[in-house]
Amino acid sequence: MANGLLRKKSIPAILKEAELGLSDGHGHGERLKKVLGVRDLTFMGIAAVIGAGIFSSIGKASYDGGPGVIFLYIFTAIACGFAALCYAEFASTVPVSGSAYTYSYVAFGEIFAWIIGWDLLMEYAIGNIAVAISWSDYFTGLMGNAGLHIPAWLTMDYSTAHSGFLEASAASGTALTPALMEQSSAWTTAPHIFGIPVIMDLPAL
Repeated sequence: MANGLLRKKSIPAILKEAELGLSDGHGHGERLKKVLGVRDLTFMGIAAVIGAGIFSSIGKASYDGGPGVIFLYIFTAIACGFAALCYAEFASTVPVSGSAYTYSYVAFGEIFAWIIGWDLLMEYAIGNIAVAISWSDYFTGLMGNAGLHIPAWLTMDYSTAHSGFLEASAASGTALTPALMEQSSAWTTAPHIFGIPVIMDLPAL
């Protein structure tokens, strides 16, 4: 059983499957067409390595970290560059579709490739959630500056509003922060359906 979990695929075998059109999940003789150029792949690679999280984290990082955040992003950029070089080496060694899943299958074995494949799915899903929540905050602020006020119960999730309401109820008036007051307001002003408050982050959805 252990041998089955740790079995690997050789590079020649993977390349042979790619020639037959089997490595892309298609039938015999079918394969993905190579239509992307160097510029397309370069920009896609930069987007994949850096990620969209930079747009959601830079505001809070700048507020909490101050001027030192500049060096943080420089060091992060260097690390991203090394990651890009690693992926470039992988892609040139195993020039087939599959990304880190295929590379792990070759280097470590099937069980590690299976784990990394599911990790990638979770990474993309969780990353999208973080970006959506951040975009929601920016969108809400933009609408507020334009004079269009979105109700608080439509700009945050249920758990945040509930915990904010409990903290605001237990705290004194001087200990209430603007964020805590907004969370409490979302809970108290939300409409109810069958006795359940309707609270959702609508812009994120």
